[in-house]
Amino acid sequence: MTYFFVFTLLLLGYKTYTIAADRWNIIDKPNGRSSHSSITIRGGGIIFPLAALLWFLLFGFQHPWAIAGLVLIAVISFLDDLFTLSRGLRMFFHFIAVTLLFWEISLLDLSWHYWLPVYIVLIGWINAFNFMDGINGITPLYSLVALGTFLFLSFFESVLISNDFIKILSISGLIFAFINARKRAKAFAGDVGSVSMAFLLGWFMLELIISTQRIEYILFFGVYGVDSVFTILHRLGKGKNIFKAHRSHLYQFLANELNIPHVTVSALYAGVQSAINFVVILMIRADLMNYPVFIAILLALSGLYIFARFKVIKVIYN
Repeated sequence: MTYFFVFTLLLLGYKTYTIAADRWNIIDKPNGRSSHSSITIRGGGIIFPLAALLWFLLFGFQHPWAIAGLVLIAVISFLDDLFTLSRGLRMFFHFIAVTLLFWEISLLDLSWHYWLPVYIVLIGWINAFNFMDGINGITPLYSLVALGTFLFLSFFESVLISNDFIKILSISGLIFAFINARKRAKAFAGDVGSVSMAFLLGWFMLELIISTQRIEYILFFGVYGVDSVFTILHRLGKGKNIFKAHRSHLYQFLANELNIPHVTVSALYAGVQSAINFVVILMIRADLMNYPVFIAILLALSGLYIFARFKVIKVIYN
């Protein structure tokens, strides 16, 4: 009954938001860098931070500093959806939100040699996840794979994130997948959705790595990580602004230039990540995972990505 109640509240919350967004013209108009061709409601991903707040209220006000960081980053991202804020202002609030998260998990009690790289990686992850939100279905499907993996692991590993939290976020992901993972999406996640989900997944990953002392779990974000890193390197090599919106990711080439349906491309990304997650869990559970194997998996994924990108670009320009 609890989850049915949560589902009902989230659905009502989304419906209320769409009415308000339609009235106040919170929409996404297609332009030359867009992967869509019709006007669509923006900010539908507000359902993700709403789900987190609902869990916070229903399950004993747990992790208040981390939730405060989530609320802060969600608010500034929603304002960016409305008004397009400066990159410096966004980054400042991302830094404050991440600091609140670090305070929650006591990461700042460690030497700066530990937490400084995590600042860079986590803020980079949040922005990379936001840039990856460019076609229908990719954010909800990829998020559901990550959440499902964390939920599965919670039965084997001693982690601080509750099953209830992951389940409620998964409900919000399923609702948004129904809205967004279709040929013509009814709503886009917006920065409020993609940035909030990236913050939450980054939080869960930190908790998992800290509690298990297994850095190899970072491979759960391998597909997005590899696409983001190689796209950044490609754009830097061409002297382009890496912070400016573009259509240079592999998934964008597949959807826009090769005209593969958005949901098909999104499902491909989610499927590849699912396979990687399965292999990583299997190898860790069998005590076969070590740093050479970790590097080998990362190199194999990178090689597969480079090969796919090369073949796709060759098809496009031949």
